[in-house]
Amino acid sequence: MKIGLLGGTFNPIHIAHLRIAEEARESCFLDQILFIPAAAPPHKAMRGDVSFAHRCAMTRLAVAGNPAFAVTDLEGQRSGASYSVDTLALLRAADPQKEYFFIVGMDSYLELHTWKDYPLLFELAHFIVAGRPGYASESSFHELLPIAVRPQFCYDGTPRRLRHKSGNKLIFLEETMLDIASRKIRQLLSQKRSIRYLVPDPVVAYIHNHRLYPSGH
Repeated sequence: MKIGLLGGTFNPIHIAHLRIAEEARESCFLDQILFIPAAAPPHKAMRGDVSFAHRCAMTRLAVAGNPAFAVTDLEGQRSGASYSVDTLALLRAADPQKEYFFIVGMDSYLELHTWKDYPLLFELAHFIVAGRPGYASESSFHELLPIAVRPQFCYDGTPRRLRHKSGNKLIFLEETMLDIASRKIRQLLSQKRSIRYLVPDPVVAYIHNHRLYPSGH
């Protein structure tokens, strides 16, 4: 079974998250996308004072109705920072027969060298890097890798793909350009403006019913 993994603070989740997940699922023939809200993100300060439980609830509402989407609260089940390498190791240990595809945006991918034990990530899962159309030429994909791991990759003859020494694939996916960010949504809410069509309707209702993001964070 091929499982896509999409992590994030989801603070709040919005339609660009859902669209990236759907495009990765379709392009890479994935059986399921597992959304992984970060309990304690090590690289991003939490804004808006919204609890992990609320962020998980919003994510579940956002994916409801799509049988290929699911949510796990795995990162809330352990203490300390939510490191992706630890989450991947736990998932692999729990079900080694599944094939995992870790989905990241280009901005996160370019910061990968700052992540804990980042070379190990490529051994634990395939990678899908979602970038805007035209962000890089075919010949530059290898140069986008962190310098320390470049020798571990080679071109495998398939367009927009590299192969790790473990056999795992690194796939560059051109996503639909949706310039939406959780930060912008929080800003709109602080200004008492509508976030409709940026966020799924059930999530909009949840935010208002629970009075989340009330003070402009």
